[in-house]
Amino acid sequence: MLNSILLMLVVGVLVGILGAILGIGGGMIITPVLTLGMGLDIKYAIGASLIAVIATSSGATIAYLRDNVLNLRVAMFLEIATSVGAIVGALLTGILNPVFLYLLFGLLLFFSGANMVKKLWGKNSDQITHQDDKLAQDLRLNGSYYDKNLHKEIDYGVTNVPTGFSIMFGAGIASGLLGIGSGAFKVIAMDTFMKMPLKPSSSTSNLMMGVTAAASATIYFFNGSILPQIAVPMALGIIGGAALGSRIMQIMPTRLMRIIFIPILLYLGFQMILKGFGVSI
Repeated sequence: MLNSILLMLVVGVLVGILGAILGIGGGMIITPVLTLGMGLDIKYAIGASLIAVIATSSGATIAYLRDNVLNLRVAMFLEIATSVGAIVGALLTGILNPVFLYLLFGLLLFFSGANMVKKLWGKNSDQITHQDDKLAQDLRLNGSYYDKNLHKEIDYGVTNVPTGFSIMFGAGIASGLLGIGSGAFKVIAMDTFMKMPLKPSSSTSNLMMGVTAAASATIYFFNGSILPQIAVPMALGIIGGAALGSRIMQIMPTRLMRIIFIPILLYLGFQMILKGFGVSI
């Protein structure tokens, strides 16, 4: 029992750091550790994964709000699309063939990974968008943040608002229908399509993840799929790791964030395409 608690603490710290930096849930780390490493039933692993997302969001969002890195208006706007999409996805369970969604979102992840590679190799890999977008201005989605790596205030504009909203609606459907996390899709919607800088995209995703996961975690809690002996030590480690990760992210070069994020996107895309063909890894 003691070894399991220590393992959960260590895994929690690592998941918290990675989740806070990249704005993604820790399911891809936690689920294999719990199912393959500890022989835990998949439903308990998913319950623990949801707790991980909430803990990551809680630990990181406080720092990002304090330092004004995340874009609260974008978060609340896109959360509408995700929540409605999740409800639609749940209603479509048993009606819509999930194969198409697996393949579609797998290809989207590959596209976004390729787009990040392009930004990584380009001379202006993270050029900030300043073009006027009427819808973004009407909704007051444009923002600014202080980059602690560059030591300057950065103003940015938000574009392609309908596209970003549509991506998040689709991600919500996939989340409700397939039971997958949508942290990577949140970052994709903001960074790839809405042309937000990666740091506000990641920090805003952290806030949104917690809101989305809280609703699902309630269901898992009442059906007994959340084990306190697993969730509590892991959550404690994650909160500490997320607080540390939120500090690391703000001083980290954006280029390094992309280098870390690209293989994760490609892995998730590959995994989803394989699931579309009935292969699980």
